[in-house]
Amino acid sequence: VQLQACGGGLVQAGGSARLSCVVSGRDFSINAMGWYRHAPGKQRELVATITSGGSTNYADSAKGRFTISRDIAKNTVYLQMNSLKPEDTAVYYCKQTRYNGMYYWGRGTEVTVSS
Repeated sequence: VQLQACGGGLVQAGGSARLSCVVSGRDFSINAMGWYRHAPGKQRELVATITSGGSTNYADSAKGRFTISRDIAKNTVYLQMNSLKPEDTAVYYCKQTRYNGMYYWGRGTEVTVSS
C-alpha cells in the first residue's frame, strides 16, 4: 500500500487549500482514512478521519473549517481547508487504517499559511 499526498503550498491567512491523497492497492472503500499534521515544535496531531462507512470526525481546531471526503472510484481522500490560519502551518500526512489493524502513512505535504 502506498499513499501519495499532494496539494500543499503557501497560502495566505483566510485562504483555502485542498489536499489530496491517492492510495494504491485494493479495498480502499473498506478502510478508514485520516489526515494528521505535524507543526514545528509540536507533536503530530489528528486533523480529521473518515471511516469505511463514511462517518467523519474532526479535531476541535478543524471543526467548521476543514472537510474530509473521499472518492472511492479514484482511491482518493481529500482535505478541504478553508479560513486557514497561521497556526495551521504544518506538514500534513494521510494515513490509512486497514480493517485488520495495520496502518500506512503517506509522505507529508507541507502547508504554510502566511499572516
